[in-house]
Amino acid sequence: MSIDDKINILMVDDQPDKLLTYEVMLVELGGNLIKANSGREALEHLLKTDVAVVLMDVSMPEIDGFELAEIIRQHPRFQRTAIIFISAVHLTDLDRLKGYQRGAVDYIAVPVVPEVLRAKVSVFAELHRQSRQLESLNLELRRLSSRLMTVQDEERRRFARDLHDGIGQDLAAAKMMLDTLLQRTALQGGGNGDATVAEATEIIDRAIQQVRSMSHLMHPPLLDEGGLFSALRWFLDGMTDRTGIQTSLSLQPPDFPRLAPQLERTVFRIVQEALTNVFRHSEARTACVTLVQKEDKLQLTVRDDGKGVGEQVAQFAPGSIGVGIAAMRERAREHGGEVRLINASPGTVVEVSIPALISSPNEMLATA
Repeated sequence: MSIDDKINILMVDDQPDKLLTYEVMLVELGGNLIKANSGREALEHLLKTDVAVVLMDVSMPEIDGFELAEIIRQHPRFQRTAIIFISAVHLTDLDRLKGYQRGAVDYIAVPVVPEVLRAKVSVFAELHRQSRQLESLNLELRRLSSRLMTVQDEERRRFARDLHDGIGQDLAAAKMMLDTLLQRTALQGGGNGDATVAEATEIIDRAIQQVRSMSHLMHPPLLDEGGLFSALRWFLDGMTDRTGIQTSLSLQPPDFPRLAPQLERTVFRIVQEALTNVFRHSEARTACVTLVQKEDKLQLTVRDDGKGVGEQVAQFAPGSIGVGIAAMRERAREHGGEVRLINASPGTVVEVSIPALISSPNEMLATA
């Protein structure tokens, strides 16, 4: 195990002989033992090093153990750092209570039993190691999830084009042939075949429209050609026609800039997913989409007047959210953003905040 792989254990005491004693007791754990002779020195180590366990004396000059523990707990990085107090003087129940109130996970009295100290430190060191491994796995999972969504979007785009250029063109050609046949039949005096050909033409017309709608919903060409506003306007108008839910779109500033292509696709998919949930679950009559670009931040709000969501869903409790909401969160996180669900009484508000990247002309040309 390299020194970078070792768990760091910080020992804090103003008496060097005590630090040497703790070092002898803990050396067999194989961790990286760091010594600090004061609270200030301990804080310097903490700011530079990922520490699993802090072993500290209560009675120290300038900053005592209780004060140091309180300072450590105030920093977001050290909310879960294990703090173990050691004291030969402050041993009353009130002292122990004070230590636990300051964030200690344990309180050991002097004389210290080496086996007991090693066991306690070992447990918290292992918990820290597992937590670090879990964070690494979660990071890798988010990376894979982000890659999966990117591949999915690319595949949708390819399939939409194949659907439009392949099946769509074949259907259009078949319709032209039937139209020609219908014209020839009419010139020859007509017959029973006229009605059949006309009906077949209508069926193909509907099929062409369905193919076009499916292709555009998978990846609207307007998203590449006209930008996010055009694609959203098309989608909201189509949703109103299909579902009867009255929709509106508001942009601030009115001359909304083009964003980076990947970000535009992300925002479109989040709106698409949010409004799909409105249709499926909310029983809403209206829905409003608002986009605000301000100070390098993109604020997206989707509001409906439906029945709202449960508290567990609003808190993203495990097992309470579906694939759609989870996908919205992952898409936002991919760009360093976050999603909030709020019960508006009535209705639900989906709030998304994402760092905004303005698209360059070259990026727009590359996606055209």
